[in-house]
Amino acid sequence: MRRTEQLSELRKRLIKDSREGILISSEVNQRYISGFDYTDGYILVSEDKAYLLADFRYIEAARSAVSAEDFEVIMPEGSMLSKLGLIAAIEKLQRIYIEESSVCCDMLEKLRQNIKGAEIVGGASGAILSQRAIKSEWELGKIAEAQAITDKAFEHILGFIKEGVTEKEIALELEFFMRRNGAEAAAFDTIAVSGKVSSMPHGVPRNIPIERGFLTMDFGARVDGYCSDMTRTVIIGKADDEMKRLYNTVLRAQRAALDALCEGVGCHYVDSVARDIINSAGYEGCFGHSLGHGVGMFVHESPRFSPASKDGEVLCRGNVVTVEPGIYIAGKYGCRIEDMIALDHSGNVINFTASPKELIEI
Repeated sequence: MRRTEQLSELRKRLIKDSREGILISSEVNQRYISGFDYTDGYILVSEDKAYLLADFRYIEAARSAVSAEDFEVIMPEGSMLSKLGLIAAIEKLQRIYIEESSVCCDMLEKLRQNIKGAEIVGGASGAILSQRAIKSEWELGKIAEAQAITDKAFEHILGFIKEGVTEKEIALELEFFMRRNGAEAAAFDTIAVSGKVSSMPHGVPRNIPIERGFLTMDFGARVDGYCSDMTRTVIIGKADDEMKRLYNTVLRAQRAALDALCEGVGCHYVDSVARDIINSAGYEGCFGHSLGHGVGMFVHESPRFSPASKDGEVLCRGNVVTVEPGIYIAGKYGCRIEDMIALDHSGNVINFTASPKELIEI
């Protein structure tokens, strides 16, 4: 039923009549529409049918994973592109919308060579991304499951961290724990950086023992294709007064932004709430990234809390977003605190992140 609803919604967004179709070629959107995770295939959607093309490696799994009511599963004997052309001709398609953000020039030319008589145009990427920004109750549940695993991983890692352990070992332990406890994978490359390198928002874990000072860990789990994302910063050793002031400024900025969340609030405004607190505390220029972003099948989706957010970009029911202010002083240290929030279909703000945020010294 869930995939039927997503197919129906996508058709409403793009297909105007029986002469139009949608070609889905990216792995993430194929999984979003069909529920099946595979590579090297295509989904072609017409007004009243959907075709899933897969090769021998995936065909058995595809036939058992997707609903026969929603998809006709096909293993082409020859070229998949030739088969797409044949299906398009049988369906009498005159226009096919493709994922313009993921189809390269070479593939576009091959599509035009193999699908004769149909205009190949962009438009599918934007339509699917805007659809994915509004999560169903089922999707919200999967993201909550992923975050519950992530919270458990943070609790676990606090007992794992000790003198001599490396940044890379912390990152690997987080990922192993999440997979052992129900995640299909980490949602993204785990960040665990300490000392001076904590001033790099997306620093890479090093194969050296953790350094004294801030240790920032940014990590998430993936469950049934849906991601979680959280960041916590702890102190290795004892925090001095300036470290405490910096940490508490980040925490105060995050709490103010969380308090500002409600249905219809402007994304630019939410960013400014946190940014103004950080700037007024004397850290202007030290918070160089957006306050937050949408989360779903990708860890970075719409909407986005940013100074660059467009007028009219507001928080809507079904959105899942992060709130992650940070302060970074180059060559010295940095700190970030990140929670993942949902606006449910009743308009309630729900914080999926349960991990503590008070300053922890290890």
